[in-house]
Amino acid sequence: MKEKMKDEKIDLLFQGILSLQTVEECYDFFEDLCTVPEIQEMSRRLYAAKLLSENCIYTDIAERTGLSTATISRVNRCLKYGADGYTTVLARMKGEDAEEKE
Repeated sequence: MKEKMKDEKIDLLFQGILSLQTVEECYDFFEDLCTVPEIQEMSRRLYAAKLLSENCIYTDIAERTGLSTATISRVNRCLKYGADGYTTVLARMKGEDAEEKE
């Protein structure tokens, strides 16, 4: 999939995202870049990935996120067979949580 979507405009987008340093900067950038529903949808999918990684069941995830079971299934498929994007982000976020508690 990476090769199918890779181009200089997408590289620019990802480089821009990587340049952000705070949650506040992320809010500002994504507010300019996306609609509120787009941001909410992305956040629900990441939250669903987190809940799936914690072995929550689909019906609970659907109730907590408002996502359809079809979307939850897609997120789950990405967790199991995807490019490990969700897995990488969730692992790094857990590491940050662990570092903050020390």
